[in-house]
Amino acid sequence: MKIIVPMAGMGKRMRPHTHTTAKPLLPIAGKPIVQRLVEDLAAVAGEPVEEVAFVTNPAFGKKVEDELIAIAKAIGAKGTIHYQETALGTAHAILCAQSALSGRVIVAFADTLFRAQLKLDTDCDGVIWVNKVEDPKPFGVVKLDDKGIITEFIEKPQTFVSDLAIIGIYYFADGEYLRKEMQFLIDNDIKDKGEYQLTNAMENMKQKGARFKAGSVDVWMDCGNKNAMVDTNTKVLGFLKDDKGLVSKSLKSTNSVVIPPCFIGENVTLVNSIVGPNVSIESGAAITGSVVRNSILRGSTRVQDCVMDNSMIGERAMVTGTALDVSMSDDSTLG
Repeated sequence: MKIIVPMAGMGKRMRPHTHTTAKPLLPIAGKPIVQRLVEDLAAVAGEPVEEVAFVTNPAFGKKVEDELIAIAKAIGAKGTIHYQETALGTAHAILCAQSALSGRVIVAFADTLFRAQLKLDTDCDGVIWVNKVEDPKPFGVVKLDDKGIITEFIEKPQTFVSDLAIIGIYYFADGEYLRKEMQFLIDNDIKDKGEYQLTNAMENMKQKGARFKAGSVDVWMDCGNKNAMVDTNTKVLGFLKDDKGLVSKSLKSTNSVVIPPCFIGENVTLVNSIVGPNVSIESGAAITGSVVRNSILRGSTRVQDCVMDNSMIGERAMVTGTALDVSMSDDSTLG
């Protein structure tokens, strides 16, 4: 099994945090988004993963690439780096990792996480994971027959045809076949809404007899913007609430209370503060005289005399006073 993770977008909706950190490496409950995604995919693959192919932007740099290689190595796989310099659609992004398109392949876009108790169904040509949504217009959607087989793919419908949104995770039994169909789109300049779409390649495969099943997840978690990140952090902490390793033993707490679930990294200092619930604090942060809930604090942040909620604070930032619904970049100051 191989995993392809397209992640070349510059994360504009996550600014200012993506000015200094590639979005897939932003943390959720103490781990980068892409690390959690790869670990979860490896757990449902049903067989060893031999390669994780990351489709990145050259602007991310070597440090990011080294982190990605380490994530693949941690699940026993080879990590490879591929580049998409111009955003030309989902099919184009996947095709940038064409050397990994052989045999059984999982494709997962790196701005989504999921929770599912499932085993990969390999008794078909592919599985496309979907989730029911209230507004399907921003998504690719599918229509099903009464046996759960996909009968139609529709990219971002403006009139209602289905509320089963494609969540960005796919399994293909034949990566080479997928590669050929995506290459056909590009060779013939076949675009949908101005881009080369994976759904068009899958529709072509279906028309030639391929059978795609719809897979479902228990929880689908978006990481597209600050509010979504904070919400996903809350959900993941809820799933991990019984994990005794969430709070580091190196925590230095004076006259303070931690209300679980929380993630607290190495060498964090709390003085006269209440932290939690649903807070992630990375290593080296210091919180004094404050109440912090439902927030993500990056490493070496300083928070003093503050009431904080629904916020995401960058590395080495300094916050004083009220911080409700705040998004702060690295090395910034508030108050």
